[in-house]
Amino acid sequence: MMGCQTAPAQLFYDFCLDDHVPADHMLRGIDRHLELDSVRAHLKPFYSATGRPSIDPELMMRMLIIGYSMGIRSERRLCEEVHLNLAYRWFCRLGLDGKVPDHSSFSKNRHGRFRQSDILRHMFETVVERCLSQGLVGTEGFAVDASLIAADANKQRSVPGSEWEAKEDAGRSVQEYLAVLDDAAFGAASPVTPKFISSSIRPPNGPVPTKATPSSPMRPTI
Repeated sequence: MMGCQTAPAQLFYDFCLDDHVPADHMLRGIDRHLELDSVRAHLKPFYSATGRPSIDPELMMRMLIIGYSMGIRSERRLCEEVHLNLAYRWFCRLGLDGKVPDHSSFSKNRHGRFRQSDILRHMFETVVERCLSQGLVGTEGFAVDASLIAADANKQRSVPGSEWEAKEDAGRSVQEYLAVLDDAAFGAASPVTPKFISSSIRPPNGPVPTKATPSSPMRPTI
């Protein structure tokens, strides 16, 4: 006789989330060495003293760590995975009924208080310091991938490099990106005036408009 599995009717359930996360799970190893006690103190000046309680910044940091560790590049998908995965819920201290924040919260905070407070750089430096103290980082040498990738620029819609400049209404992130790129690629390596600059506007899923120099690879511009 073929059996049929049915869930027994119960009024109360005894469920421990910790029991369902394998002992050798990577997130357990990360959690043992993770200290986020300073996050709230570091971000406190960037939150208002009035209004509704915000999303816990430690929760957002833990979710970002999951995304980086598990190769989840989409924040929308990251929120879905944290909602469904028991190990992710355990790592984020959400329990079984904790609410996962909307994916838009990450972009709003990244371009707001996370950037103003420099919290992500603070976290990175803290992790490096802990790795150094545990002898996990050596200072003997390092390697850098210096591959040159040609950009897909439209030469027919280009202008002479000497006539181009970033528009005043460009976003702050665009201006910061261009400033850093100029200093690293053109100011330090080869101070050469760009031969031409493509003024093409990037399509939704297309290549970034680019700028090229005679002695260096093309670089993206807006």
